[in-house]
Amino acid sequence: MSVCCPLIRVARAEANRLFVRRRKPRLPAPSITLRASFEAMDSFEVNKILGAILGTCLGILAINIAAGAIFAPEKLAKPGYEAAVPEQAPSGTPAEQEKQQPIEQLLANADMKRGENSAKKCQACHTFNKGGRNLVGPNLWGVVGRPRASEAGFNYSAAMKAKGGNWTIEELNQFITNPRGSIPGTNMTFAGISRGSERADVIAYLNSLSDNPAPLPKAAEAAGGAKPQ
Repeated sequence: MSVCCPLIRVARAEANRLFVRRRKPRLPAPSITLRASFEAMDSFEVNKILGAILGTCLGILAINIAAGAIFAPEKLAKPGYEAAVPEQAPSGTPAEQEKQQPIEQLLANADMKRGENSAKKCQACHTFNKGGRNLVGPNLWGVVGRPRASEAGFNYSAAMKAKGGNWTIEELNQFITNPRGSIPGTNMTFAGISRGSERADVIAYLNSLSDNPAPLPKAAEAAGGAKPQ
């Protein structure tokens, strides 16, 4: 019994020694020198990127300077600008300033169907049917010949109320041409109809909006002998 105990202890020690040899050795922790080399490599990469960006900016600047030197505009021998002179009619008056024809002559060739189509641009603010409601502007049924600012239930501007008088053919012609020029202070924001023939078509259509339309003036009543448009 006393001999076996030392032998068992020796066998155990030898087994432990062999087990330790078979274990995989641990890798040593990276040294301070190895970490420093990694940091140096990171700094080198950052410097390369910054250098590439700086080189690109310098290249663009150089190209810009070279292009400005090559394509520089020539200096004029005499400073100034060329002014375009509008063409004038043979009489010396601007060609676009034509004398407006009297409305009586324009009405001779007016067409109510064309006027109804042109009046569609006014439908956002006016109604045209008998008994129609007021919108931004008053109802226009029977407007030819009726007193100004007389449509019941509509709040007219002070300028329109102060103008007074009736909506005659000539008064309508002037107002449709330039509302704010005809009655300064009116609330109507419509720019007007500059073309005389279109105004005549619209007036002929407005004149038809009545139970008893008034006869339109004839071309022979106009003062002047200009040809109809």
